This record gives sequence, structure tokens and C-alpha cells, in this order.
Amino acid sequence: MSNASNALRLMCVHAHPDDESSKGAATMARYAREGVEVLVVTCTGGERGDVLNPKMDRPEIQENLPRIRTEEMDRAREILGVRQHWLGFTDSGLPEGWLPDSGIPLPEDAFYLVPTEKAAAPLVEIMRSFRPHVVTTYDEEGGYPHPDHVKTHEISVAAFDAAGDPALYPDRGEAWQPLKLYYGHSFGRPRIEALHRAMIDAGLESPYEDWVNGDRDWTRDKSDRVTTRVECADYFQIRDEALKAHATQVDPDGFWFAVPREIQQKAWPTEDYELVTSHVESRLPEDDLFTGVL
Repeated sequence: MSNASNALRLMCVHAHPDDESSKGAATMARYAREGVEVLVVTCTGGERGDVLNPKMDRPEIQENLPRIRTEEMDRAREILGVRQHWLGFTDSGLPEGWLPDSGIPLPEDAFYLVPTEKAAAPLVEIMRSFRPHVVTTYDEEGGYPHPDHVKTHEISVAAFDAAGDPALYPDRGEAWQPLKLYYGHSFGRPRIEALHRAMIDAGLESPYEDWVNGDRDWTRDKSDRVTTRVECADYFQIRDEALKAHATQVDPDGFWFAVPREIQQKAWPTEDYELVTSHVESRLPEDDLFTGVL
């Protein structure tokens, strides 16, 4: 995966196939079409995921889910216009009630159970080969507390810190220090409330009625940590097409698409990030992940 190009490079680290299309996909589509080289790293194959689209819940789908999810990822990657690399770990699954330190067991081969130092090694190698200027991933709770999302956060931070140090992982390629690390914040309360109000103002039924009126736990909301809003409304259609490519995971007539695209584009035309680490000067707030890099 050696990369000698002078183009700007963005690496987005995700836990499962479909995460890249539901979190930051319009940002990736925008940058890819502006000439940025974009690489998605998918940590697991989603082997223990469920079929979440009732239209696809059939025995032949269930029996071949790992292969089908790989094929779905191929289609989504092409739609987004990005490169993609499998890190090769095994989906941990999500036992009911699981939280970090809950004591609820996971399968022995679960990604979450791989020591972070070991799991970060192949990601360090990819960072040193692809040489990204910017890396995006999940916050310390994984965006939501799925074991693979939490582990993805852990190895992304570890690899970002280690990739530029030649004393660490010396067998994993020539050192390269990415310049900026971001966490994505996709479902903050201000965004949800803005979409809800826009639907009501349009005389439409809001899918977020229960969320806004108290059924959603907002204790993990990190909207106040957002530093960077990337304008990408023109790429919401590409985002939606990529998400629909994950047909086992997303019902095209379901919740994800209940708010018309034109309402989304007006009510909340950005995807939002938190700048966590920067090795370049960048005045906040930002509207570009590459502020200070250019």
C-alpha cells in the first residue's frame, strides 16, 4: 500500500462494514472528489452482526452473511470513491447488556479481547504505508458502547501515537506521523433537534419524536466537544447510496431515510468532528479537516 503521491491523504478507521457509510461518509465522498486520497480501514468483517433489514432476513442470507457483508463493502467503497483495507480481526458481537467492565463474556476470538498493543500493530503498518495526514475514528466510548467500536478507538489512538516513533513497531515500516486526529460525532443532540424541528415545520412526522421528548439517553452526548463542521450536504445522496449498499444492515424504507434529504441538507448540512490531537497549528472552530495541513 506504499504511497508516494503528494496528494492529501485521509484515513478513516471503522469497526464493521457499514460503519463507514453511516458515520462520516459524506465527508469522505466530498474529499475524494476534491482529489484527496481516502482510505477506509475496517477492523472486522461484521461476522457476528445481525440481518437488520427485514427484507433480507432469509436463510440463504444468514448462512452466507460474512461473504455478503464483504460484497456489500465492495459496493459501498466504489460508491464513495475511496480505497478500503480489512484489518482482519473477528467481530466481537454485542451480547445484551454488554458494557466495558460489565463482566459479560465475549467469544474467545473477539476483536475486543485482542491486547491493544497487538491489535494496533497492523494499523501502524497501514498508517506508515498509506501515510495519512489526517485520521478519523470514534471517541473513547466508541460513539456507542459496542465492544468493537471501543477497541477501534483504542487501537486508532495507539497507532496514531506510535506510527511516528521509529522505536515502536520497528518491523512495521518506516515511521510516519499523521498530523491530526479526529473523533466523529454523528448523532449529537443539537443535530437531532434541528432535524426534528425541520420535519415538524414541514408538516411531516418526525422519526425523532421520542428521542426529543425524553426516550433517548443523552448522557453520552458530546456535542459540546465538536470543533470542526465539514460542509458536505451536496454529498448526502452519495452517502445514502453507500449506506443502501449495505442491504443486510439498512432498510431503504426504514428509520435511516425517514427525513427527506432536502430537509437534512437545509437543517444540518455538515458532518461534525472533534479535533483531539494536532501537530500543526489550527484555529478553532474549523470547517476543514485539513486546516493547518494545507
